[in-house]
This record gives sequence, structure tokens and C-alpha cells, in this order.
Amino acid sequence: RAVGGAGSGCVLPVSFALAERWAPKAVEDPEDPEFAALTRQGPATVRCEVDAKPAGHVGFLRVWTAGKGSARAALEGFVAAERNTSAVAYRESRSGAGPVTEVTYTVRDAVAEESKEERAFAVATPKGTVIVHLGGLDTEEHRAMVPAYELARTTLRTR
Repeated sequence: RAVGGAGSGCVLPVSFALAERWAPKAVEDPEDPEFAALTRQGPATVRCEVDAKPAGHVGFLRVWTAGKGSARAALEGFVAAERNTSAVAYRESRSGAGPVTEVTYTVRDAVAEESKEERAFAVATPKGTVIVHLGGLDTEEHRAMVPAYELARTTLRTR
């Protein structure tokens, strides 16, 4: 089962395989300025949320799109827009669609007084840059969901 094509839950400039029982859902009206704080991060707008709850995890793979240009520049802008980040590490990697830029970083939650790991990859496509982000409730949940993230990265195809 894959997400990205017609009838998959989210129509995207890319497609990738979904981990078992993960459920994709398109974000409705992501361009609505009233919800910009939730639907925009730096240069990117969220388009799809792939929910891990049906698979027993607390978190999402979120797919964001940005304008045309360098995948790294879009990813750097995406991370820079996140508050309280540290240990930010970029690397060039491969995907099913070719080269991607990946990032791992830590986000400090001041309310919960704890830090958690996050990661994302970005790929430039003819329709703009796509960022696939994995968060999670906490670092333990995040690490448990990394196989779904890796499946998305390794099976990624541009459409």
C-alpha cells in the first residue's frame, strides 16, 4: 500500500510505501491563513498526515510541500522555523527517487521540560520540494516509528 497517488488518501508530487496499518489523510485547506500556525513551517505547507495510531504508535509522518529550489535550503528553512532545536545534523542520503537531504535534530518542549528527537528528509521534484517529517510524542515513540520513516524514504518515487 502506498500514498501519493489518486485514491491513496493524499495526492502528492511523490509516492511512497506505507508501513502496515498507518493511515494517510489529506490536510483540508492547508492554505487557510487562519490556520497558518498549524499548517506552515518555514517555506513549507503541510499536505498530508499519515497517522501511526492504528499501528499502535503516537505520532505522524507529515508530508509538506515547498516551492521549487534546493531540497537542502527548504529543509534548512523548515528546521529554522521550529523553536528550541538543538543537535541539528544534515546529511546527504539516497531514496527510491535519488538523492535526498536528511536532518536529525532535538526539540526542547519547555512545558513538558523534556527534549525529543525528530527527523525529516527533503527531495526536489519538478513540482517543488517535498519534506517528509517524523515527530512523535517523545523520543521513545519517535525511535519506534523510524522503520516507517525509512520505508517512506527508501520507496520514495517522484510522480
